[in-house]
Amino acid sequence: MKLLTLAGLLVSLNVFAQNTQTVKIHLSDGHSRLPVEGANVSIPKYHLSASSDANGDVRFDAVPLGRLEVEVSSVAYGKYIYRELLLENSRQLVLDLELLAAGRELAELKVVSPGSGTSALANVESITSEQIMRFPATFFDPARLAMSFAGVANTNDQANNVSVRGNSPEFVQWRMEGVEIVNPNHLSNAGMFSDKPAAVGGGTNILSAQMLGNMNFLSGAFPAGYSNALAGVFDMNLRTGNSEEYQHVVQAGLIGIDLSSEGPINKKKGSSYLVNYRYSFTGLLAQAGVNFGGEAITFQDLAFNLNFPTRKAGTFTFFGMGGLSSNIFAPDADSTTWESSKDLNNIDFYGRMGLLGAKHSVKLLKKWNLRTVLVNSALENLRNAYSGNTNVNYDYSAKNYLSFSTAVSGDLNRLWALNAGVQLSHQFNRFNAMDSDAFFFNFANLLVQPYARITNRERARFNYNVGFVAPHYSYSHSSGSSQYFEPRLSADYHLTAGQKIKAAYGLHSQIVSNRVAFYLPYKPARSHHFTLGYQVDPDTRQSFSAELFYQNMFNLSRFDSVYVSVLNGYEIGYFTNGYYLLNQRNQGRNYGIELNYRHYLDNGFFALVNATFYKSQFKAFDNKFYDTRYAGNYIYNATAGKEWEKTDGKLLGLNARLNWVGGFRDYRILTTEYENMLYVYYNYLSPLTVKYNDYFRLDVRAYIKKTKKRGSETISLDIQNLTNRENVAYNYFDAYLMKVVQKKQLGLVPMLNYRWEF
Repeated sequence: MKLLTLAGLLVSLNVFAQNTQTVKIHLSDGHSRLPVEGANVSIPKYHLSASSDANGDVRFDAVPLGRLEVEVSSVAYGKYIYRELLLENSRQLVLDLELLAAGRELAELKVVSPGSGTSALANVESITSEQIMRFPATFFDPARLAMSFAGVANTNDQANNVSVRGNSPEFVQWRMEGVEIVNPNHLSNAGMFSDKPAAVGGGTNILSAQMLGNMNFLSGAFPAGYSNALAGVFDMNLRTGNSEEYQHVVQAGLIGIDLSSEGPINKKKGSSYLVNYRYSFTGLLAQAGVNFGGEAITFQDLAFNLNFPTRKAGTFTFFGMGGLSSNIFAPDADSTTWESSKDLNNIDFYGRMGLLGAKHSVKLLKKWNLRTVLVNSALENLRNAYSGNTNVNYDYSAKNYLSFSTAVSGDLNRLWALNAGVQLSHQFNRFNAMDSDAFFFNFANLLVQPYARITNRERARFNYNVGFVAPHYSYSHSSGSSQYFEPRLSADYHLTAGQKIKAAYGLHSQIVSNRVAFYLPYKPARSHHFTLGYQVDPDTRQSFSAELFYQNMFNLSRFDSVYVSVLNGYEIGYFTNGYYLLNQRNQGRNYGIELNYRHYLDNGFFALVNATFYKSQFKAFDNKFYDTRYAGNYIYNATAGKEWEKTDGKLLGLNARLNWVGGFRDYRILTTEYENMLYVYYNYLSPLTVKYNDYFRLDVRAYIKKTKKRGSETISLDIQNLTNRENVAYNYFDAYLMKVVQKKQLGLVPMLNYRWEF
């Protein structure tokens, strides 16, 4: 007995001799957001255990550094396992976890989660800052991480635009704290055809991963509360700064610097701040051999989040972010070195984006929570191609969204939980007339979107999420408006403790805010989404799922005599002969199957492997279906990695990602000579007959994390496109070479980075 006691003492001394840090956990009910008291919280790796207090808080001090898991168990809420957590000596690990009550039949079922919570029962993936830091070649951008998910295809290496299940990237929405915002990305022209700014993507996200809290990526049938999107939703939330200690991060790499700081404003009241500044450039990458086409690219951004909890009035949060970006090209003064039509002009691109918001959350009647958010976001983009004093191509766009949301959530009774509210968004748009710097046009939309959803209060063998959205669209530049009723339904049924089937349906609509408003009839596009899936979890470390999906598109502009559809994206701006008919049905369809295997990080190993087989088609004037631009037919992703933890607190990692996407499609470019003039045009009299070669890319990431007395440091090397494969971007007619040329995407891109946390 004495020997056992002595051994235990030595173990304890050894633990405290190591570098340690604090783990703070807050538990709240997923429906009412009220604190969960009396739940048992443990860190099995170190045999630590405690119960949550009346505020739902648990605290562990002197926890050894490194990878760990957190388990939560409660009679009322069942069992949860939170994996893929990393404790570093430079910062406390702070977790804000939402739990759903569990019935008796599922009391022993362990729910595995990497972090965030959502009401969706299907078609949702969680994104955490830890994953963004671990996965290869994300460049600390959440949208690039999403390219590892099933059904998601990157449209160009230079940008984070994604096609979800064959949809155009224009049908993806970005949200901040639950409301729709303008495109939150730098360099929105990156990788775009004709260098035009994208509606929802760009070179990289303006919000640094240092600021990111819980985030979800949704595809398919969204639950009630999500609207004005057809393909996918990036739902971002900001992280709350530490209210006890000051923590800082300095990050420097080949593309610039990233500075972050957080800490208490008033320790007694629990208020805190979190701020991040980033300045970036590509000059060092160009010197390392990366070809950016002779362009000087820079961007910078600033973001903040201020949190003020009160005793009775709830919690007030004030946040904001803003970014500036530029892309400047000047041709060589020696015209004998010119190689393409790009060299004929100077090209300047400037972009800026800003956002300010406020959020208030307060308890009501002890069982309810009221959450209110107000956000004003705006952007402005200018691209000017000129020769001397003459504008050759002038493109200007500006947007301003004022978005408001208020919602109440809580338990209706012992069986049901309710979330109901209204979202309003006033969306102002301004564009120049084609290539003109003198004529501009404006239009605005007002979206009013009341919604409600009811879920079963306790997790059971059969779970459901039933709701509706009733969006109302009004248009300033045309008479009339549109009012819809959109039902939403998702459910899952546990066949056994480790197997379940799940299904979802949603009717959705979206108004696209771009130049189409003045070229084509301006009506919301609509679609039906159906999904049916099966999931089996052999144990708490791994999961396999298969999901069928079908999307029916309708209410689109119609074209006669040409094979054109708004589902194909950017080419529609050239047409004025589109028209709108009532009761237009079956104008497009996306359908297929996703197969997905996930191995959560355990004993240093993780993997995410998936395959998607799909068709993406539009119906032409001849009532036949043809492949859309994004009909690659298949997407393969394989991401895997291994970490080694050393006794001295050192962490080594080597990760890789393989991405293989079927080639996209395009219209054939034709030329005709008439009266000594050469005319170049796309052949819209035929479908998209050009099939590009398959896209293939291998990325790797190697890193070493060291623990120091004054913090921790990480040195990492990411290599995008390790094999230096020349993937196809698109075809275009080069006016200098006088022939059709194929534009390539980026080759090998190295990214060396140093990160110091203290």
